[in-house]
Amino acid sequence: MKFLKDILDNLNEISKKSKLLGLFKPIFNATDEFFFGTDKGTSVPHILDHMDIKRFMSFVIIALMPAVIASVYFWGFRVIAIILISYICGGIVETIFAITRKKEVHEGFLVTGLIFPLILPPTVPLWVVAVGVIFGAIFGKEVFGGTGRNIFNPAIVGRIFLSIAFPKIMTVYWQEPFTSGLGGFLHYQSVDAVTTATPLTLFKNNGAVTSYANLLFGQNSGCIGETFRAGLIIGGLFLILVKIIDWRIPLAYLATAFLSPLIFNHLFHTNFAPPLFQILSGGLILGAFFMATDPVTSPFTKAGRWIAGILLGILTVLIRGLSGYVEGVMFSILLVNAFTPLIDTLVLKIRYRKR
Repeated sequence: MKFLKDILDNLNEISKKSKLLGLFKPIFNATDEFFFGTDKGTSVPHILDHMDIKRFMSFVIIALMPAVIASVYFWGFRVIAIILISYICGGIVETIFAITRKKEVHEGFLVTGLIFPLILPPTVPLWVVAVGVIFGAIFGKEVFGGTGRNIFNPAIVGRIFLSIAFPKIMTVYWQEPFTSGLGGFLHYQSVDAVTTATPLTLFKNNGAVTSYANLLFGQNSGCIGETFRAGLIIGGLFLILVKIIDWRIPLAYLATAFLSPLIFNHLFHTNFAPPLFQILSGGLILGAFFMATDPVTSPFTKAGRWIAGILLGILTVLIRGLSGYVEGVMFSILLVNAFTPLIDTLVLKIRYRKR
């Protein structure tokens, strides 16, 4: 590794003197920081813990590993191809904007590039993955000025764009998971077993409730990284224990999603899914631990985090029960992202109002 370090140091020195190589300085720095760490620390929103960016991103990726490994088992090695396309296309966008702005390539995309494929159907064409991640990176982050300035979660921006632009691809064709033997570890993809019904769709159409054990351990159709919920819970608790994410948003989100159906079933003339089914279906657990807690797009005040979590739970249950969409997690997080600055502003004004 010393050999690689010496090469990168030499390239950085030369890039200071050469105009041509100077254009690629962000790439050299990003490679250096990826392999050898960084001395930079974040301030806001990590006010109390000045952790370096690489540590933050590394811990989130570690927490996602159980879901990633399980997704390969359930859906086959095509999952690896989807993740690679996400990283390559999104990384190119990130690099182009960094070179254009003459700024560093931020490591924030390491998490976005992994979360984005996990919220896609396993049957999604690879070109659609490329279109979605490019759209999300540009319009979810770069147009706002890059990492740290975006108000929306880039992965969710890309996912919602694909849902609107290619509704049939994103909502109709769902693959049955491998559930025996070595499963997807021996296959690229299960081409013959395709279903049109996720647990949320089954409930929406005929009120059927899938077994909770199947929902917890991934024995059902769904997006690539959302079905192995046991792994997501372990990863989320790990992030809370090492203080990478704050526990308030996930707790408020899950508790509200659990309680809301009990209240809404008496207020609306419709049948909302049972409380535990709400939590164990769709992408709610993935969203609660890994997307709603994004330090850039979530509130930085403690009270604001409670408010955001409660809003997320209410909106998710309402969208699932009253709209034409069977899932409400992505739309809920995007809506709350938009209100995050207002939430924090109101909390600060109330708490520190002039006497």
